[in-house]
Amino acid sequence: MFAWADWGFSMTIEPFGQCDEGDVGRVTISGGGLTAKIMNWGAVVQDLRLDGHDAPLVLGFDEFEAYPKFSPNFGATPGRYANRIAHGRFILDGERYQLDLNQNGAHTLHGGAGGFAKRLWRFADHSADSVTLTLHSPDGDMGFPGNLDATCIYRVKPGGALSIELSATADAPTLCNLTNHSYFNLDDGGSASIGEHRIVIDAGAYLPVDDAGIPSGVVQPVDGGPFDLRIASEIGAGGVDYDNNFCLASGQRPLARAAWAQGAQSGVEMETWTTEPGIQFYIGHKMKPDLPSGLDGIRYRPSSGFCLEPQVWPDSPNRPYFPQAVLRPGETYRHVTEYRFKLN
Repeated sequence: MFAWADWGFSMTIEPFGQCDEGDVGRVTISGGGLTAKIMNWGAVVQDLRLDGHDAPLVLGFDEFEAYPKFSPNFGATPGRYANRIAHGRFILDGERYQLDLNQNGAHTLHGGAGGFAKRLWRFADHSADSVTLTLHSPDGDMGFPGNLDATCIYRVKPGGALSIELSATADAPTLCNLTNHSYFNLDDGGSASIGEHRIVIDAGAYLPVDDAGIPSGVVQPVDGGPFDLRIASEIGAGGVDYDNNFCLASGQRPLARAAWAQGAQSGVEMETWTTEPGIQFYIGHKMKPDLPSGLDGIRYRPSSGFCLEPQVWPDSPNRPYFPQAVLRPGETYRHVTEYRFKLN
């Protein structure tokens, strides 16, 4: 068994499993009314609880072995480029790059088959209310240029906030677009559909997509249709299988609210605050119905949870008028997202 003390600092790390890269560990952080369990495989939020609410707030598995086989990115940190790049191709500074085609052999999704969500991160620091993980991605990783070093800091804060700080540097021009891919259910942990949850997304436009989830290139106003979620409505009311980027800004901005959600029965509310220019709203309808039991033995079904993934807009390398995700030497990529919970 791996000697966790070999990381070089004092840390309470719970052995949680084995993967091809080595030992998987889990740490627990708590404060502000929240308790989170963080796994170094995929920098995953493995469990999240709010004081006074019995059910988990996120979907996940009690055993590590289920994650590599079955997890649709539950709680993970995708990268180098979250979401999709059409045909896995882009041009940067006149150079053409071909990425790993892990979506039906046609497109790149979440950085490729060996993206950050399926990699073993390193625990770098840990306190009672925070944990820091790091990952080195070598030049050519999944086809991306340059060596990149990424950092993910999870922190629980007063007022029921789970803060996620993502940063990265690179030694050559490359792409960097990270996010958190937690699936939330604010009622019963995923036993029932999230269709009756209420949702608000503070966006005046969204990106229509084709059957593969690739943006058409149109920035479509939400006015008057089922994508107008600026006033609270039930997720299932519009009859839409949402898996779209909602356009918050033309570039990074100071931390601001992007979305609000509320459980139908529990009264638990969640606000999403972010620095990012877009947020992917996905209602989990593509989840396989035969997943093994999840947290607390809950059997998940399609739409047992929803995702709000702050990020740069999908396929931005091929759409120069979208916010861009280019990271150059000497620059630091920085992304802050907070999920703020309240029990009424």
